[in-house]
Amino acid sequence: MDEPQIYARLADTFQDVFDDPIKVTPELSAYDVQGWDSLTHIRLLVTIEKAFKIRFSTSEIGRLETVGDLVALINAKV
Repeated sequence: MDEPQIYARLADTFQDVFDDPIKVTPELSAYDVQGWDSLTHIRLLVTIEKAFKIRFSTSEIGRLETVGDLVALINAKV
């Protein structure tokens, strides 16, 4: 799976979780999205794990700062 495919699937996932279309870019972070709190963060990560059929460790999640970091992690796992 290449990065454009990952971003496309993430865009669908973000829309499902946030109920709004969100432009998913490498620089996007929780600070940029209204309503992205700790509970939504957990829901988003669980939904992403299901969508990509992968699992994140607690330490991996703790290192994520942007969607670009998330895409790199997904790319390494798929």
